[in-house]
Amino acid sequence: MDLQTKKLHIIESILSIGNEKVIEKLEAVLKKEQQKEDNKRVSIEQYNRELDEADAEIDKGEFYTQEEVEKMSRKW
Repeated sequence: MDLQTKKLHIIESILSIGNEKVIEKLEAVLKKEQQKEDNKRVSIEQYNRELDEADAEIDKGEFYTQEEVEKMSRKW
């Protein structure tokens, strides 16, 4: 399977996702990967902003417990 076909399959999979949290997490992963590709160092301001965002997600209950992660990983 060539790269373009793989991309198309990924797009089709994304279109079928109905859970907004999953989309947001996918978006975050893609954003981080893009930063790696750009090979840019993160500024201290950006680093602190990301820490604040992560803390806010935790405060809103948007996280997985160790138990939940272990259950999910068994399905991989």
